[in-house]
Amino acid sequence: MKSIAVSKIKASLSQYLKIIKAGEEVLITDRGEPVAKMVPIESGDLKLPPHLMEMERNGLIRIGTGKIKKSFWTLPRPSDVKSSARKALLKEREESR
Repeated sequence: MKSIAVSKIKASLSQYLKIIKAGEEVLITDRGEPVAKMVPIESGDLKLPPHLMEMERNGLIRIGTGKIKKSFWTLPRPSDVKSSARKALLKEREESR
């Protein structure tokens, strides 16, 4: 892993981006103290918007690994005799006004 000062990376960012794209990690230091690490992104990460990747890193969501099976669309819908889902939605809409 290469180590570079903030002042130097500001002057030659393009050069270091090429190094990172090639697969190497770069440690960024400020007055000799490590402050950040630049790493290449995985090719699979490019398929997701950045905000979703951030949410997954924070443990707020879990990204699925596959597509929905075709049989999912033929499953019977759960019954909601009391319309509790609709009532909850209407209540939430009313409270947000």
